[in-house]
Amino acid sequence: MLDDHLRRHDGVITLAQAQLCGLSRHAVERRVRAGRWLRCSPGVFFADDRPFTEAARIRAAVWAYGPRAAASGLAAAWWHEVTRFAPETVEVTVPRVSNHRRRPGMRLRRRDLDPRDIVERNGLRVTALPLTVVEAAVRRGGGAKLMDRALQRHVELAQLWRAHLRNKGRYGSPAARRLLRAAQDGARSEAERILVKLLRDADFTGWTTNHPVGGYKVDVAFPVPRVAIEVDGWAFHTDSEVFQTDRQRQNAIALLGWNVLRFTWLDLTEYPERVIATIRYATGQ
Repeated sequence: MLDDHLRRHDGVITLAQAQLCGLSRHAVERRVRAGRWLRCSPGVFFADDRPFTEAARIRAAVWAYGPRAAASGLAAAWWHEVTRFAPETVEVTVPRVSNHRRRPGMRLRRRDLDPRDIVERNGLRVTALPLTVVEAAVRRGGGAKLMDRALQRHVELAQLWRAHLRNKGRYGSPAARRLLRAAQDGARSEAERILVKLLRDADFTGWTTNHPVGGYKVDVAFPVPRVAIEVDGWAFHTDSEVFQTDRQRQNAIALLGWNVLRFTWLDLTEYPERVIATIRYATGQ
């Protein structure tokens, strides 16, 4: 029973769990003194006969705050496999009335979560996927690309809105609302406005918007060097029919001797310097 617990829980175990497996408090302390178990925090241990993985680190951090704690933010996003890399700082949400103290390497959030916003995944309490996405997307290291990736593969926009509205007033709520609004309409018009602002701020000249080329209108054109810039919304909106139409349009413009650049809303908001550098190279400015 003990070995099975350690195997299923990344080598991490609490004192209460060890006692359920038949160990006394003294038996646990003997393992610690012998170096077989490492004490991660009071009442949380790691069996030191295996690698201390990222999963073990996050699990130990959450369990350090008791049975009502839950991983949240980027830690929950990693646990849900929405992000590839585990965050250095583990965010943990605990009930508002708890008296836990903050520990090194952890970020503590005190709030009472709706039961719909908590799930158990692989034996660990974490914020449910919709709330995880809207919160992690506004954390440093998350961003709109995290939300876009989740919308492509894991969750629907309506679920994100419901989770957001249930948790209004939380840390990062205004930024999450802006992302959700942008995602709702595909962000194409907003992306065009951002592109125009980038061009003006970077002092580009000789460009125009909605320029006719071969029966189409390109979003932004530099007529003299024949550079056309097309703006896309969020990737999760793109279906196969739209993808095919956009490529036919792009090919038709290119065959008329135009160099076509495509940027998404994510490019313009996450990597504006790279966008500007690409346009400068293409236009010779």
